[in-house]
Amino acid sequence: MMLDRRLNAFRPDLAEASLRGKVEADRFVEGTRAQVVAPVVALRQQPDLARGIDTELLFGEEVDVFERKDGWCWVKALSDGYVGYLPENTIRSEQAPPTHVVVTQRTFLYPEPELRKPHTDILSMGSRVRVTGTAETRGNHYVVLEDGTAIFAKHVQPIGYNDGGDYVDVALRFLETPYLWGGRSGLGIDCSALVQLALLMTGRASLRDTDMQAAGLGEPISREELRRGDFVFWKGHVAIMEDEKTIVHANGHTMTTAREDFAAAVERIGWLYEQPTGYRRLAG
Repeated sequence: MMLDRRLNAFRPDLAEASLRGKVEADRFVEGTRAQVVAPVVALRQQPDLARGIDTELLFGEEVDVFERKDGWCWVKALSDGYVGYLPENTIRSEQAPPTHVVVTQRTFLYPEPELRKPHTDILSMGSRVRVTGTAETRGNHYVVLEDGTAIFAKHVQPIGYNDGGDYVDVALRFLETPYLWGGRSGLGIDCSALVQLALLMTGRASLRDTDMQAAGLGEPISREELRRGDFVFWKGHVAIMEDEKTIVHANGHTMTTAREDFAAAVERIGWLYEQPTGYRRLAG
């Protein structure tokens, strides 16, 4: 069986060590661990900024690095196993492990614990940071990071935090977020990333792309069974049922994350992508 290059790092000249005996390559290497240090970084099929993006990685997420060459790194994301190239200056090795995760759609990173200061960056939900202290300014509480920068305290929670929340509610926080092909952040997101991030924030793992989710996310159900939290798949697209009649999805029609009447969406999408290819439900 042909291995999926999105989830397996192999080329004729180089491959990850775990694939020894499964693929042919001149060399097999163990990855070296590194962390993303850019707010959002695109992962590409080739080391070329002119190439389209496959997905994105968020601040604090970890990767295994198999090659560093000409300012690029060939990596595999620990969060979902996705393989690709990113600029070398967007990752750093030997970073202390993060302690907290951003739980709001977006949050500002300030140079110090003071909301009146010009922010230095914007971090997306799912970003991971290392908190080393706390501070209060005029009644506002902040967490302070290793470099002295600060985030509003209510916008982060300890790593592993899960309030048992509804992933549909998480997805709905992204309403009106711009649609971005390959996007995986609160700054721009695509359909399958909306599913993945909503699940991630409620303690559930998911692969990245629509075809991967359609093949392995939960169990198949019929259209007649659809209810809140179920997933509807088309060729190259996925939506989440908000209730029996409404979907929420990041889509190229509105170029946003939007609510849409399910029956109307089936009719609208049908002329280009045909009818839905399947429906799935998570256990429990």
